[in-house]
Amino acid sequence: MGEYVNVAEIFGENVFNDTVMQERLPKKVYQKLKDIIEEGGDLDLATADVIAHEMKEWAIEKGATHYTHWFQPLTGVTAEKHDAFITAPLPSGKVLMSFSGKELIKGEPDASSFPSGGLRATFEARGYTAWDCTSPAFVRQDAAGATLCIPTAFCSYTGEALDQKTPLLRSMEAIDKQSMRLLRLFGNTSSKKVTPSVGPEQEYFLVDAEKFLQRKDLIYSGRTLFGAMPPKGQEMDDHYFGTIRQRIASFMKDVNIELWKLGVSAKTQHNEVAPAQHELAPIYAEANVAVDHNHIVMQTLKRVACQHGMKCLLHEKPFAGVNGSGKHNNWSITTDDGINLLDPGKTPHENIQFLLVLSCIIQAVDRHAGLLRESAADPGNDHRLGANEAPPAIISIFLGEQLEDVVEQLVSTGVATSSIRGGKLTTGVKSLPDLNKDATDRNRTSPFAFTGNKFEFRMVGSRDSIAGPNIVLNTIVAEAFSDACDILEKAEDFDEAVHDLIKKNFSEHQRIIFNGNGYSDEWVAEAERRGLPNIRSMVEAIPELTKKESVKMFEKFGVFTKAELESREEVKYENYTKTINIEAKTMIDMASKQIIPAVVKYTKVLADSINAVKAAGVNEVTVQKKLLEETSALLKQTQKSLNALIEAEAKANAMEEGKRQAKFYHEKVVMAMEELRVPVDELEMIVDKEMWPMPSYGDLIFEV
Repeated sequence: MGEYVNVAEIFGENVFNDTVMQERLPKKVYQKLKDIIEEGGDLDLATADVIAHEMKEWAIEKGATHYTHWFQPLTGVTAEKHDAFITAPLPSGKVLMSFSGKELIKGEPDASSFPSGGLRATFEARGYTAWDCTSPAFVRQDAAGATLCIPTAFCSYTGEALDQKTPLLRSMEAIDKQSMRLLRLFGNTSSKKVTPSVGPEQEYFLVDAEKFLQRKDLIYSGRTLFGAMPPKGQEMDDHYFGTIRQRIASFMKDVNIELWKLGVSAKTQHNEVAPAQHELAPIYAEANVAVDHNHIVMQTLKRVACQHGMKCLLHEKPFAGVNGSGKHNNWSITTDDGINLLDPGKTPHENIQFLLVLSCIIQAVDRHAGLLRESAADPGNDHRLGANEAPPAIISIFLGEQLEDVVEQLVSTGVATSSIRGGKLTTGVKSLPDLNKDATDRNRTSPFAFTGNKFEFRMVGSRDSIAGPNIVLNTIVAEAFSDACDILEKAEDFDEAVHDLIKKNFSEHQRIIFNGNGYSDEWVAEAERRGLPNIRSMVEAIPELTKKESVKMFEKFGVFTKAELESREEVKYENYTKTINIEAKTMIDMASKQIIPAVVKYTKVLADSINAVKAAGVNEVTVQKKLLEETSALLKQTQKSLNALIEAEAKANAMEEGKRQAKFYHEKVVMAMEELRVPVDELEMIVDKEMWPMPSYGDLIFEV
């Protein structure tokens, strides 16, 4: 039996949270910081010095020797530079431990070494990290000892955002301002702030570390580039919610303890659909804290997996033929006094404020469907979206029967007079209670689904930062709220104007609502008829960032400048080409140095077997001969496809960086990679397992 863990006792013990600040900071300093966290403003250096001193003392008590400004550059992962608390040695030879307010507020990493999309030249190195005091500092304990981590934003010397955090905070300010305008119109004078809340569900795979290290494709690209399906995959549905194996349970326990100490409210854990696939989900947090927490979750999963002799795979599609991994982004907007703007209540047809909010969100998603699709685009997600396991690449909204009925009433008659009720669910067993049934079922095929009091954006990739999707969601909804307020603030008759606006929004954007099977071919045809975009790949999605309407919106709400959007477009094309380039080179390396030599050895064994049998005077060598012919034909096809991939990769690599190069990688190199994989996977099914140069799918996903 494992040791007893009191969650309430350890939760947040390594976080410089509100409780710690109240205990350790002078009352006036605490109040000043609290006001800045809640209302914004600048922190003066004297106050920062006091906070820094107490933060340092607290961190040292936790064993910290170093501090770091923990930030989120455009690499998609976090970055950190560690500085020790020690000062220059005293004449006595001793050192003091110090940490100033200036060091707390501002850091200076090298901005030229991170992706900037042309915002910074290589010789222009200066960049700044700025403390995000709305996300609490924490002490991370790992092999390096204990480190005080200070969540920060990262910008260039000239002020452009070089990270995910800065535009996220800007988008949160935008939706706060526009939501407050809307609430005031409905007579709300008590709420002071509206914050987007997010709960991201994290899917991941676990494989044995020893087997992982025998696969160059997993090491270099995070996914298997070759691999034949084992006799059993996920078709029995027995892994989903199944009993968690002891090795995995032990891993999950340690992950939870680490996360709870860091204030991450890890709540749900279970086996996912595919063998070796699992999921972890936290309780909701404010959007910027949720983004930080999700990065902590991903880092913790990887670190703890290593401690248990495993590797955690966060790639969206590490194995062909079984489900890939996503990250469902549950999004809602809530006031500081606890009002969820997406709560329909028991009678949504009478809840005018909710109906206006809903109609604005529907308008926003329809208006910017391409931009929302782009926010979930990455090279790994190209293998997942629309592949009958995840949402299709077409953006649509699932509302459920209750809300769809209300919308239909408003659109057809202009008045909604009723709401479908949930009723009772009878089990048919006397000893079991009847259950109160929700008014609406769920739809797992929908990319953007209403699930009671929130929207679930299901497209996000498992290893992606959730900052991008939430920046887009916050901003497009802020725009829709702003447009609504512009109309309603001028209205002579508010009740009539809001009624007309709700009907108008639903009528004009009803095409985005779809409650059916998003996986069906019929929906693809129907979506085309409705005029909905079907953006199938990352390369096709990237231009959505710099469309005229996207630039206009982001600039209006101060979330991105045109230059920042163009830089991100450039970074994303570069990310795509480099990803495919690495995968292609890895395939070439594996095929040339491992697979073809192994198959040649196998053909020699077959040829020797045939000769040995003939030498013994037996003429019946049909089986060996057939195997040799089949293997030789596939080997020839492998070499031909390998040559084609080498040629395509060399041509792509010689092209000038940018959209054209990314498009060539997508259309030519990816196709050549797929063509090479076909004969290799067939050979794996033929060649003696002892001679095959790497662990199979069966070894990886069933032997964990």
